[in-house]
Amino acid sequence: MIRDFGPGEVLYLVTAMRWTVMLSAIAFAGGGLLGLALTILRIAPWRPGRWLVAGYVQLFQGTPLLMQLFIFYFGFGIFGWDVPAIVAASTALILYAAAFLADIWRGCIQAIPAGQWEAARALGLRFLYVVWLVVLPQAVRIAIPPTVGFMVQVVKNTSLASIVGYVELTRAGQVINNATFQPFSVFIVVALLYFSLCFPLSLLSRRLERRLNTGGLPMRAVP
Repeated sequence: MIRDFGPGEVLYLVTAMRWTVMLSAIAFAGGGLLGLALTILRIAPWRPGRWLVAGYVQLFQGTPLLMQLFIFYFGFGIFGWDVPAIVAASTALILYAAAFLADIWRGCIQAIPAGQWEAARALGLRFLYVVWLVVLPQAVRIAIPPTVGFMVQVVKNTSLASIVGYVELTRAGQVINNATFQPFSVFIVVALLYFSLCFPLSLLSRRLERRLNTGGLPMRAVP
């Protein structure tokens, strides 16, 4: 039975936003932790580690996120593993986010003048202490605006989780559309709800960029 698109359906979509927010938080938190480890490994003196991280970044940046979701959701069925949609979506988004955050943060670290590295080494600090005590506190100031900006991409990319059956905002819109057959009205509301999540983050990113005044810092290679 076809029903009208009314306040009840809008409330269902608004409620589904929490699952989008939850998946975004999981992807960003997990991707941030993994991305930080990859960033440190990428700038470490150990050359094989740098090559491995570079390959990882190229792999996940060079393949569609949708394909990665398919692999994690359907691919493990070959081994008889039934992967829940939330696990597959979270894993794919974490690995995807880590690849981009590692690249963003590597660039921010490379923006720190080489003299900072040399001064820290002159004090006899080992590599990890140089990174943790000297370089990262300065790089964080540069990294905050692009990191917040990338959060917008993470929120929007959670919509792809609907393809593996995870009921977030986009999937909820599909469910409502199947019941009402009013795609224009349904997906206008879905788009507005995504906008309400992403636009404040975009404004925050721009405000932080102006406040921290990071645009004019020179890019310098890590020695």
